[in-house]
Amino acid sequence: MNKSSIPVAQKEALGMLIDDHRKAKKLFKEFESEKDSKKKEAIAREVCMELTVHTRLEEEYFYPALREQDPEAFDDLLNEATVEHASAKELIAQIEGSGPSDPLWEAKVTVLGEYVNHHVEEEEEEMFTLVIDKKIDLREIAQSMAQRKEELLATTA
Repeated sequence: MNKSSIPVAQKEALGMLIDDHRKAKKLFKEFESEKDSKKKEAIAREVCMELTVHTRLEEEYFYPALREQDPEAFDDLLNEATVEHASAKELIAQIEGSGPSDPLWEAKVTVLGEYVNHHVEEEEEEMFTLVIDKKIDLREIAQSMAQRKEELLATTA
């Protein structure tokens, strides 16, 4: 999804989520190509933090707003996204609770990246497209999302 094609009523909120998606994908690519285990660990910790903040924003603001606006249209997509978030959170907890000395650690980060890529693809191609098609106005939650993101990032720094 191209941010420039998003209508004004959705641009700020969807743009923020798309930026998060791009950042996570970039970090996973960096992780894949990095050889130094300390740098790999730092990248993994950063991506876990970024994803934790992102999922909180979606779960606290974005998903409830869509469910409220049009439950019939969004329920199945949101239920699936919630299950995907739960799987990602479980992997994040395992990654954060261990490190490169765990023989499965790199595999867990890799699988998390695969989950995230699948989730991003579905969200952007299905959910975000439906938001735009249904002309869901997200301006009201966009500011709350931005403020909450700042708060969450400040507490993780």
